Amino acid sequence: MDNELIKSCEAKANEWLNSPVYDEQTKAEVRALLDAEDKTALVDAFYQSLEFGTGGLRGIMGAGTNRMNRYIVGAATQGFANYILKAFPGRTDLSVVVGHDCRNHGREFAETVANIFSANGIKVYLFESLRPTPEISFAIRQLKAQAGVNVTASHNPKEYNGYKAYWEDGAQVLSPHDTGIIDEVNKVQVEDVKWTGNPDLIQIIGGEMDWDYLQAVKEAMVDQEVINRQKDLNIVYTPLHGTGRVIIPEALRSWGFQNIHVVPEQMVIDGNFPTVVSPNPENSEAMTLGMKLGTKLNADLVIASDPDADRLAIVCRNPKGEWEILNGNQTCMMFAWYIIANKKKLGQLKGNEFLVKTIVTTELIKRIADKNGVEMMDCYTGFKWIAALIRENEGVKKYIGGGEESFGFLPFDKVRDKDSPASICLICEIAAWAKDNGKTLYDLLMDIYLEYGFTLNHTVNVVRPGKTGADEIKQMMVDFRGAKAPKTLGGSKVVCTKDYQALTATDAEGKAVKLDMPATSNVLQWFTEDGTKVSVRPSGTEPKIKFYIEAPATMECPKCYTAACEEAMGKVKAVCADLGI
Repeated sequence: MDNELIKSCEAKANEWLNSPVYDEQTKAEVRALLDAEDKTALVDAFYQSLEFGTGGLRGIMGAGTNRMNRYIVGAATQGFANYILKAFPGRTDLSVVVGHDCRNHGREFAETVANIFSANGIKVYLFESLRPTPEISFAIRQLKAQAGVNVTASHNPKEYNGYKAYWEDGAQVLSPHDTGIIDEVNKVQVEDVKWTGNPDLIQIIGGEMDWDYLQAVKEAMVDQEVINRQKDLNIVYTPLHGTGRVIIPEALRSWGFQNIHVVPEQMVIDGNFPTVVSPNPENSEAMTLGMKLGTKLNADLVIASDPDADRLAIVCRNPKGEWEILNGNQTCMMFAWYIIANKKKLGQLKGNEFLVKTIVTTELIKRIADKNGVEMMDCYTGFKWIAALIRENEGVKKYIGGGEESFGFLPFDKVRDKDSPASICLICEIAAWAKDNGKTLYDLLMDIYLEYGFTLNHTVNVVRPGKTGADEIKQMMVDFRGAKAPKTLGGSKVVCTKDYQALTATDAEGKAVKLDMPATSNVLQWFTEDGTKVSVRPSGTEPKIKFYIEAPATMECPKCYTAACEEAMGKVKAVCADLGI
């Protein structure tokens, strides 16, 4: 390891030890890092400052400049407060909404955030206890607040915590506020933070907002009659120890479902997530207990939400009666199909509706929208971009749904982030509709593939932790834009390369056209002659680079599904080999 880097980190650590700002527990952690013979942990904790990005903060909890702790949270909040005061000059009625999920230190960080905002003269609506991320977004809009913060690390492992920053429209911040907030945060030294809160400016909220939110969630419903006929749909739900337990069973009951079972071990609020390896519904292991209970109770479907209840996972039965976990693309595709098909059948489509998907999400959604005459818009990964399109088209076009492959969907516009309570209620309505028609969710998925074509979506996460990993990921993107740019993938010629950093789409002959996007992004996409699509981007919140591969295959009947998956997976493996991953 670089001796200069170690010395630099030791110097930063000693600054923490010699400052009167930091408490003794923090200093004890820092001393342990300094005293350790292996300096890897010290370097990881101090080699950089945890970056306040466009979505806020996310990192491993602990002492250090590159860790989530009350001092990093405090400096970020002071910078955010400074920006709000600048953005709304002369306003004396400024307010923010603050919430948190089930993470360790979540309440402590949320109260720290509330104290600092109030110390800066900004009224704080602080939730009484943990609440879902989408409810925070809803509350910002409902209370006409100027901003909001949710203390959450979403679906990350238990070592993490985070800080999502929202603006007055209830969406995570975009330009120009994102860079403006970042600039203010970067100016703040820990000594500048106003730590002592003003209790007169902190209002605790809870039950009344829950009621308003639950009423709004019902706007995502398409057909009440279907639910009335299938109110005994057998549902198993797990919050994976998180915030969904507060809202989701109640939301399902408010829609009319009467046969709801919960996984008792996972209804326990616990930031250590003792029953799962990782609280990420994208990981099939997280669904094990739910499927076990579903088998015992002969359930129709098993559903989960992640710790902050913005993402969902769905498990349904295949024709053999076995549990089949739907991936995020399949879920998103099913939502899009049902919303369009049934709103059309009920005469609810007026001709100005639109759907949104992210650029890495399955192209089958566009086929569904195009065939049914509904506009579909593409945007970058992250729900702030979906929220931006809702805002831009408000009053002109009607948003009816939007989602991304990473298990997030938003079926109504009163919230401006992923919303698992509303999406879970809607998927149960879809399951009820399927049952009403003698089908399962799995049968419905097969019907969609047969009508619109089959593709398999596969994501490869290449994890590279620490500073050396960050450097390696950076170099991979440089290489893919240069010497290692693929000419063929999986035996099929690359016919189009989209570079969202350069905002160009280049064909096989080298002819380039401009991409119409609101900003640049470090994403590459390759499209091949046979319909394969590959997207690559470094994660903005985790130490990894992600490869999203969509490969087509022939599927002529429901029984051909397994063979189609195998055929497409062969293409995926060939693509991975070509990319060296």
